[in-house]
Amino acid sequence: MTVSVVDPALVDLGRRLADASGAVIRRYFRTPVAVDDKADESPVTIADREAEAAIRAIVAVERPDHGIIGEEHGSDRPDAEWVWVIDPIDGTKSFITGRPIFGTIIALLHGGVPVLGVIDQPIVGDRWVGAAGHGTTFNGASARVRACPSLGAAILGTTSPDAFAGDDFAAFRRVAGGVKIPIYGGDCYSYGLVAAGHLDLVVESGLKLYDWAGLVPVVVGAGGVMTDWSGRPLALGSDGRVVAAGDPACHAAALARLAG
Repeated sequence: MTVSVVDPALVDLGRRLADASGAVIRRYFRTPVAVDDKADESPVTIADREAEAAIRAIVAVERPDHGIIGEEHGSDRPDAEWVWVIDPIDGTKSFITGRPIFGTIIALLHGGVPVLGVIDQPIVGDRWVGAAGHGTTFNGASARVRACPSLGAAILGTTSPDAFAGDDFAAFRRVAGGVKIPIYGGDCYSYGLVAAGHLDLVVESGLKLYDWAGLVPVVVGAGGVMTDWSGRPLALGSDGRVVAAGDPACHAAALARLAG
């Protein structure tokens, strides 16, 4: 059974991990960094690698019994009871083009379930922290989703329509065709905007664990809903297709359109 209330010391550690990664990222933002292509052709930079290394170094000292799963430096004891999941720069394409709509995602899993999440935008200075038993804060103040029961009144966000493959694209188009406004770009930042009550819905597919794990506690802690496309809770083994919404009715309407 997972914890119902996260130890405040762990919440504080999550904030300090974001402080450390942000200090690295700010040094490299809008500088001529080299960009490498990973095996999946996604870009990576020294900022991604060093930001994750900074986080891992702190965890190794302060919580040596915890596991780590990171996008850039792999896994260390991923079967531990407590596991940190790190995406040092979610939205590297935005980072390398000088657009401050990327973010660092930090999650803490307990028994494979996300119980703590941090979304940090180190350039703008926006930070969301969500933890079981604590709710979600946005820049230190309580965050809350907004009501939007009608899909037709919703503003929908997704990083890129190009990210949907095969039948997933047709499913996404069914949702996008029923909303008031679709917007593109933002990666993890869009989920923070749902939690802060500025965006109503995010639909994406093809996400890895480190792309979504830290987002769930933020959205849910602000009163929202975040599941897979079948409405199941997200946990280890989820297929990377996610729906986040501020209003349960909007979420249900999106699921119905995704199902066709």
